[in-house]
Amino acid sequence: QMELVESGGGLVQPGGSLRLSCVGSGDDFSLADMYWYRQAPGQKRERVARFSPGGIIHYADFVEGRFTISRNNAKNTLYLQMTSLKPEDTAVYYCNAFRLGENYWGQGTQVTVSS
Repeated sequence: QMELVESGGGLVQPGGSLRLSCVGSGDDFSLADMYWYRQAPGQKRERVARFSPGGIIHYADFVEGRFTISRNNAKNTLYLQMTSLKPEDTAVYYCNAFRLGENYWGQGTQVTVSS
């Protein structure tokens, strides 16, 4: 079992930056395949980025070099540094862990990009 708690969302102007954090419980965080997803109102949840246990990193095409995913296994924490934010980045951002066939989700953190 793993619990995930996201933080760091908020209201930011276009072009601004935010850093999201996701803290996981348990002592096998380092073995989990970790993801950031997002869901805008009326839209399907979509994958933003992945950081595998072996260090494979992948971003969705819409990231366009603006976001950076990282993890600190010693702190059981996953990060998403977001820069050059656009209004279309407005969504609830979720942390996801996949471990031993099980999917775990956080409660989400709201990111709103607006002037």
